Amino acid sequence: MAGLIGKKIGMTSIFSAEGKNIPCTVLQVGPCVVTQVKTVEKDGYNAIQIAFDERKEKNTPKPLIGHFKKTGTTPKRIVREFKNFTFDIKEGDVLTADLYKEDNFVDVTGISKGKGFQGVIKRHGFSGVGGTTHGQHNRLRAPGSLGASSYPSRVFKGMRMGGHAGSVKVKQMNLEIVKLITDQNILVVKGSVPGSNGSYIIVEK
Repeated sequence: MAGLIGKKIGMTSIFSAEGKNIPCTVLQVGPCVVTQVKTVEKDGYNAIQIAFDERKEKNTPKPLIGHFKKTGTTPKRIVREFKNFTFDIKEGDVLTADLYKEDNFVDVTGISKGKGFQGVIKRHGFSGVGGTTHGQHNRLRAPGSLGASSYPSRVFKGMRMGGHAGSVKVKQMNLEIVKLITDQNILVVKGSVPGSNGSYIIVEK
């Protein structure tokens, strides 16, 4: 789907015409530079490659510097591909928030906040073993049985257990654009968006 790369600025709330307080997330989308246009004849599929956010040249690998210079742009931090753009795009074009309109619905993809090592209750929503009665005092947040001991004498792959939680790709779907500030490339969408403030996100129509 057609989309842009951006950053999560933070959360706020605005009042609707009916006086309701709507929780919102502020996103900066673009400006994104088109660094490559891929075609079926040359690459085997149709897509456009866009880049976002400035990067120091001294911290950029030389092959990437050459790739950006071919388009006539400065080095960028994030490069992503998108398919199904419905209008003609050339290398070097700059895409901005003009791509969207108020009342449009978008999907936002980001990396969720990392929460470190967590137990099964926080990580998977388990309810804990038993209750607080019958002499239990240190088993309230335990996962319970992991399987039979005689057969298969092992724990099956995919068993939900404690481990690293968060820091995974999450897509929040059908978020309504309640406000659009095109001159600053700002989108205000209804609801929450995965990731911490300042993290990179993908906004798709």
